[in-house]
Amino acid sequence: MSSQPENSAPVSVSSNEATGAAFPERGVPQIGRINRRGLWTLYMKEVRRFFKVQTQTIWAPALTTLLFLVIFTVAFGRGEREILGVNFATFVAPGLIAMGMMNNAFANSSFGLLVGKIQGTIVDYLMPPLSEAEMMLAIVGAAMTRAILVGGAVALAMAFYPGVELAAPHPWAIVWFGLMGALLLSFAGLITSMWAEKFDHNAAVTNFIISPLTLLSGTFYTIQNLAPLFQAISRANPFFYVISGFRYGFLGQSDIGDASHVAWAALGLLAFNAALGYLTYRLLKSGWKIRS
Repeated sequence: MSSQPENSAPVSVSSNEATGAAFPERGVPQIGRINRRGLWTLYMKEVRRFFKVQTQTIWAPALTTLLFLVIFTVAFGRGEREILGVNFATFVAPGLIAMGMMNNAFANSSFGLLVGKIQGTIVDYLMPPLSEAEMMLAIVGAAMTRAILVGGAVALAMAFYPGVELAAPHPWAIVWFGLMGALLLSFAGLITSMWAEKFDHNAAVTNFIISPLTLLSGTFYTIQNLAPLFQAISRANPFFYVISGFRYGFLGQSDIGDASHVAWAALGLLAFNAALGYLTYRLLKSGWKIRS
């Protein structure tokens, strides 16, 4: 007679139960429709990349922008010169803040993929389980984060500059046009990063497109001082609406016009960024110049 007890069928103990690990059942997907962890990881990678050299990426641009204010105030702002009812330093300060935000948003988003292509590490962007939309959101989000940090640093420095009075009668315009400008240049930088094959290409876009559009957008002057033809050209420049709308938030008036014109400009920038974002997504989706 067997000495084994009845019902002595072997009981299988899964490795999950044995180790206490909380693994899901086989076949259960770990990544939902949005890979939140992967998106956050890439975003933090991009943020840490520029934050590791914050002296160069945040504080140096803030100092350079402040030097613009010092130089142009000394050159053109003497004699209590007024523009739009305020002194020259107060007039030019919001435009310089917006300009610093846009330039650094472009610099950040135009760097990552380009360096990956040059160094052969582009696979680090393409291999992880991230969709093109998630990759775009992470890179653009990091660029906008840098833009906001630079804008805050510039605003803080200008708040202590003699003669600058940074009021905020329309805070919504400051936030909206600041973010729209950073988003616009983030998309433009990402497209440039896909197109460029060497640093010279990136520098060419910066020097021959971004910088002229920024400096000729009414940052240091009102377009009312220009001839009608050049006023029309200025109004075709999307950077003009970013600068003037941002300035409207601080001064309560701008070259765009009254409050209704500013509101239409805000909607126009939203539509423009939506179109540019869709173009950026389609280019990433197609693998244009980033996949062999």
